[in-house]
Amino acid sequence: MPSQGKVSLPVIKRLPKYYRYLSEMKQKGVTKVSSSELARMMGTTASQVRQDFNCFGGFGQQGIGYEVSRLHNEIGTLLFKENSLSTILIGTGRLGTAISSYLNNDARGYRLLAAFDVKEEVIGTELCGMTIQHIDNLREFCKSNSPDVAVLCIPKLSAKQLAPTLVELGIKGFWNFSHYDLTVEYPGMIVENVHLGDSLMSLSYRVNNLE
Repeated sequence: MPSQGKVSLPVIKRLPKYYRYLSEMKQKGVTKVSSSELARMMGTTASQVRQDFNCFGGFGQQGIGYEVSRLHNEIGTLLFKENSLSTILIGTGRLGTAISSYLNNDARGYRLLAAFDVKEEVIGTELCGMTIQHIDNLREFCKSNSPDVAVLCIPKLSAKQLAPTLVELGIKGFWNFSHYDLTVEYPGMIVENVHLGDSLMSLSYRVNNLE
């Protein structure tokens, strides 16, 4: 299996979409799917589908198509490992609360270990079965538990100030809602930036400029 560095980011970003469609097909009892059928769902071409899968050695035989269950399992193996990624949440406001619920109930491949905040009124309260800790405990916690991923639901300036500590503590990846792009100062860091405002503005433009 090739390493992430040998597979282009656009291919990696298409894997979850393949996985989602295959999950839906499994639920409907579909057992076989062709590259052309997958291409129609993905809004791409059959050639692109085959090229994507060839990055990982290919999952089917030309002219025969793909077994849905096997392909679903193969892509699941690429996306998820046996051991879930240990995860910490920083920022427990409305967004952080919603994200913690999603991680605990709906997200596969992640194990939420702890939540941190600076607001005294929430320190010691419960969030998804965890006691919210003060950010001052972050260093000690990370040294003891070695989390893999940090979810940032904090303002941009706070994220910028905290980033050096998180990188130093060995965080391997960030799910970043802060609008601070860590990759500018940490180009080797794995970061998934989520800009809710950008997405809404793009939607606004597209709707307002319909012909």
